Order: sequence, then structure tokens, then C-alpha cells
Amino acid sequence: MLRVILAQPRGFCAGVERAIEIVERALKKYGPPIYVRHEIVHNRHVVEDLRTRGAVFVDEIHEIPPGARTIFSAHGVAKRVEEQAAERGLPVIDATCPLVAKVHNEGRRYAATGREIVLVGHAGHAEVEGTIGQIPGRVHLVQTVNDVQRLEPGNPEQLAYVTQTTLSVDDTRQIIAALKARFPEIKGPDVRDICYATQNRQSAVHELAKEVDIILVVGSRNSSNSNRLREIGEELGKPSYLIDDARALRAEWFAGIGSVGVTAGASAPETLVQGVIEGLRDFGEVEVSTLAGVAEDVRFRFPAELSDVSLENA
Repeated sequence: MLRVILAQPRGFCAGVERAIEIVERALKKYGPPIYVRHEIVHNRHVVEDLRTRGAVFVDEIHEIPPGARTIFSAHGVAKRVEEQAAERGLPVIDATCPLVAKVHNEGRRYAATGREIVLVGHAGHAEVEGTIGQIPGRVHLVQTVNDVQRLEPGNPEQLAYVTQTTLSVDDTRQIIAALKARFPEIKGPDVRDICYATQNRQSAVHELAKEVDIILVVGSRNSSNSNRLREIGEELGKPSYLIDDARALRAEWFAGIGSVGVTAGASAPETLVQGVIEGLRDFGEVEVSTLAGVAEDVRFRFPAELSDVSLENA
């Protein structure tokens, strides 16, 4: 008997649900094609499903025909992208997660007081590129405590920091502590910019690790929050694997194993989790239970132009 224990909460967060539904509502209201700059969320299955329904995903604004209806992804975009869209006459619907938009606003507010901004985040991530591009003036990116020691701000007494929303809470606390130790006058929001869903899913993995022999994280390789969940499992001493879906399961992972923990990143749909459970049945009889955890009831408003669209009977 293989005991399968599901983390709670897991999978879609409110920002991801909103972004996906924005594409779905736009397709229903305006019809295909609807152009989306970058992946709407970092999950291959979600992107492929929307592509089959008429969404066209592009890397850059110049790939979108002039005047075509366009959606910005949940990760947010730089100001220059907004300007490029305006130049091409693109009617834009912004699916930026409201919690990412909050970080943009905080960064601009600090910059307006003359402070240089330190962004704690991962180089190359879509959210980080968007955030840097939304904040005027100088932005320093730090990824590690060591990066903090290498910082050379123009005025060490005029600094503020913001963070990417999908980081490891534990790692970010260490980086913030290092920033405050080196720059006592720095301003910032502790770890409050790490979104509630990221924190809840990381806390759930901490609880899961107490109960299981190995951990499976359902999510895509380019999903920052999914990678953090796998890393946390490893740090807690449990073999942990990031998998796209059930096809990635390997029999050797379960040799001599009595219990498996399963969670999912914030951009992974529950259908993939259920598929993994079915896949585990190939290795023997499975007993499934769910840990107690935080019940999330956060909902975000839709853009005004889509507020009148219902997906019922769609």
C-alpha cells in the first residue's frame, strides 16, 4: 500500500485563476485570435490548452499585428512594453497579478522619494524583468546574501527594497536581514511582498515533509514558485521531484517507499495532480488523504471590459 498525502493548499492561486479566466473571457467576448505576450502563467499544459482555443502566445510586441487584441501575462511587463503596445495601437487587457502590481507601485513610490531600489529576485524571470522596467531610476538586482555584499549604491543611506512575489520565504528573510545589516537606513516591507499563496504553499510543504518519504511537486520547469517548493522539500531532507505530469513518474523513486507527498505550484491545475495520483496506481494500491491546511478564499476583480462576460455554458 502506497500512502499518498496531498498538501493543502496546492495548485492554482487567485492571480493565476484570474489571468487564465481573463484569456478565456476575452476569447468568448472577442473571438480568436487573442494575442498574449509571454506565457499567461508558467505552465505548459495551461498554455497548450489556451492555444488550442485560439490564444496566440508571442515573445515580443512586434510579433502582434497592429490593432490586434492583446493580453499582458500575470507576471507583469515593463513600461517600454506598454509603450510599444500603444505605438502599435493594440487594445490591451492587463492580466498582471494584483500582488505583482502592488510591488510595482511600492517600487515607484520609493523611487519617487529619491531612493535607489534593490529588487530581491531571480535574474531573467518575467516578473523581475517587468518590475525592473516599471521602476524609474536605478534598480539593483540581488539573488543571494553574497550579492548584498557586492552592492555599490550611489547613496547607501537612500535605499529601499522590494521582492519578487514567488521567492523562498526563508531565503528572502536571510537576504533582507543582510540588507538591513549592511544598510541600516534601508526601507522595505519585510517579506510581505512574497504573495500569500507562495507562503501558504511553502508552509504546506514544511508540514508535508513531516509525514512522507518523498515529495512530488507538480509544475513546470520555468515556474519559480514550483521550483522553490521542490527545493524546500530537499532542504527538509526529503527526495523531491518537480514533474510536469504523470508521464514523468519513475518506478525507481518508489522502491521501498511507504508514503508520497504531492503538491502543486500556483500555476499547475488540479487535473494534473489527479493525473499523478492515477499514475501512482501503476506502482501498486494507493490510499489518498489530504493534510489540513489554510483555506484560501482570495478573489481578484476582473478588468472592467471583461466584467460582464460569463463563462457559464461556454
